[in-house]
Amino acid sequence: MVLRAFSLKTRGLNFDLERKPKFRSFLAMVSLRFPFSFSGSPNPLPNPNRSPRSSRRFSPAIAFAAAAAFGVGMSFAVGRKLSTNQTDGSAEKPWGSEAPVWASLSLTAAPAETAVESRTGVSFPAVLDGSRRLLGVGLRRKNILGLKNIDVYAFGVYAEESDVKKLCEKYGSLSASELKENQDFFADVLDQDLRMTVRLQIVYGRLSIRSVRSAFEESVGSRLQKFSGSKNEELLKRFTSLFKDEQKLPPGSTIDLSREEGYILRTKIDGKEMGSIQSKLLCRSVLDLYIGNDPFDKLAKENVDRGLVSLLQN
Repeated sequence: MVLRAFSLKTRGLNFDLERKPKFRSFLAMVSLRFPFSFSGSPNPLPNPNRSPRSSRRFSPAIAFAAAAAFGVGMSFAVGRKLSTNQTDGSAEKPWGSEAPVWASLSLTAAPAETAVESRTGVSFPAVLDGSRRLLGVGLRRKNILGLKNIDVYAFGVYAEESDVKKLCEKYGSLSASELKENQDFFADVLDQDLRMTVRLQIVYGRLSIRSVRSAFEESVGSRLQKFSGSKNEELLKRFTSLFKDEQKLPPGSTIDLSREEGYILRTKIDGKEMGSIQSKLLCRSVLDLYIGNDPFDKLAKENVDRGLVSLLQN
């Protein structure tokens, strides 16, 4: 980098470096800070008629230019640092805050509103499919042989705003605090024909589709047994067969499990339709993993509940 056109008049105030050691020290510091030429032209050839003493003349104009350039550079660097690291205050709010996730997102942080699962750094859009509101995010961890936990995927729970408001007729007269304690409300959300989506975003680097299939066989299978009293092996197989061996799941891949109108469970992987199954029992069993009484992530469940209450009353 070359600084050009620094022509400051000093009115003959030249200093001899041998007589001014402080300026010599300052020049040494400047030369370390700015290892470049202060002139746009090549260095002139030595003048044979110039005395050795005159060759050590130093103008404070150069020192001033160097200091000014350093100050401008530091100001630019600091300003850039602040602008790139500045965050909206809502980003630091814990998930346990009273406001729903979608109500506290910054409109200027990114082109699309997002919320971040803090333990993995995975972000989720605040609105999915045009009108499904993000209620809360969580993390699915799996214990390996009782030795350690691995982060398998982050997830976000969404609900269709207009569908949740259908419950106003039954629960609209209750206050927020009463709704939070009303288990019938959350049971209806789980059981009624309300459109909802759970988006899974893979974070574990060595997750195979077979592992996903096996995990759902265990978890969804236990819920089918819980709600129906039988294994429902055929229904479970129809669901797990949607996760085909040829499908890859690198980190960042998404799996959308959506309850659509008419109790249809629709499955997508990275936006691609994998299949749909009409079954109220299957829809309830899948959603119960995330918002039921024994969820994968209890903190996420609490925040989803708060989000549902806010969505109903707003």
